[in-house]
Amino acid sequence: MSSKKVWSADNQQVSQKISDEYLAGFVEGEGCFYIGFSKRGDLPLGWQIITEFRLSQNPGGKNILEFFRKRLDCGIIKRNHPKNPKDQSWVLVVRNRNDLRKKIIPFFQKHPLHSQKRQEFLIFKKVLRLIEEKKHLNKEGFAKIVHLVFSLGRKTRKKYFPSELLATSETICQTPTQRRRRYSPNSAAMRRVWQK
Repeated sequence: MSSKKVWSADNQQVSQKISDEYLAGFVEGEGCFYIGFSKRGDLPLGWQIITEFRLSQNPGGKNILEFFRKRLDCGIIKRNHPKNPKDQSWVLVVRNRNDLRKKIIPFFQKHPLHSQKRQEFLIFKKVLRLIEEKKHLNKEGFAKIVHLVFSLGRKTRKKYFPSELLATSETICQTPTQRRRRYSPNSAAMRRVWQK
């Protein structure tokens, strides 16, 4: 029997024995509760909030992703970085908010995480609740989400930072009259510009 067939057979045996506790532990190291921001001029505050659960694995562990997807009955499995030929890893992605609320959140409430990932999960859960309550559509709710996302105080590769997110949403929330007044030639802000 070839090594590839042996590996496949071993994977099938492992899949049959995977427990929910094992899956939760696997997420401790390889999972991600992602919250991101994307510019959207057609939205009230100019930003779209992206919420995803992601679980990545090398090709040899793809069966775990497939098992997890079947266990939760949601998500898609795809190449992690398809444009990078050197990256052969796969990722399970759950973006549908109904699935996040009704399947992902209950799973990790029943099988709690114990590392730093637990705090990330709790923030993820709070943000989903704020979005469900439509609070992300007003300035105060959006600001609360921004502060939650950046509250962990860890280094990230986020494209945007709180100052930019909040400054942009503040400008969009202003009425045309308020914006004209703020940047009119006689405004205090513009007087400071002319004096420089």
